[in-house]
Parts: sequence; structure tokens; C-alpha cells
Amino acid sequence: MMFRAPLLALALVASATVQAQTATLPDGTQIEDYEVGKGAEALKGRTVTVHYTGWLWLQPEEERGKNFDSSRGSQPLTFTLGAGDVIEGWDAGIVGMKEGGIRTLIIPPEAGYGARGKGPVPPNSWMIFEVELIRVR
Repeated sequence: MMFRAPLLALALVASATVQAQTATLPDGTQIEDYEVGKGAEALKGRTVTVHYTGWLWLQPEEERGKNFDSSRGSQPLTFTLGAGDVIEGWDAGIVGMKEGGIRTLIIPPEAGYGARGKGPVPPNSWMIFEVELIRVR
């Protein structure tokens, strides 16, 4: 699946000169960088702190659906990258970010909550997250 122009509207930092970098990871998670940070790099085993907002990703329309979670307006989320503290798409999709970076993750059901779903996320749902990496320790 190719990224579509509506993703550009999701960027937390809007700029006419932003050139998004995209990739699809082995687990099917798609990443798109809007701002590459300049600080420490997020690597497996490191503790990261992020702000995020999550929406359902509607298929086959490939557009943002209902917002189901956000750390904005509250405490950022801190977890150990690669330890299974978060869904697989996050563990894979945040690796390589640098502090100050902003990345969109499009996560397929298999790298998210799968057939079971969770809370406001229905079974077999695609999700999209806007993630800002605040700190790496």
C-alpha cells in the first residue's frame, strides 16, 4: 500500500518543504517520518518516552477514522523498546527514531490487537498513530 496525500495533513509540524521518508517493516507496519530528530536514537532495550495519538485506519478507504487514544494533554508514555510492553507495531516502528522526531505508524491488525481487538479498537482493525519521540534513555 502506498501512502496517500492525506497523511501529510496528520503531521504535527506542517511545512511545505517536508519530504516524508516512508518504509514498510517486515511485520507489515508502515512508517513515515515527517521530522527526523537530532537527539539520541531509539534502539531495542532502551527506554523511550513518547507523545502519541491513535486513530482507526479505515480500509480500503485508506483514511483516518475515529480517534481512540492520545497522550496529548496528559502524561507521555514511557516504555522499554522491544520488551513487549506495547504492541508489535510500536516495538518495530519506533526503532531508529531520534529524539525530537515525528513519525506516523500505520499498523496492520497482525502487528496490533489482531482478531481479539482491545477496548475501543474492534477486532482486525488497522490503526494509525502519530508519534513524537521525546526522550531516549
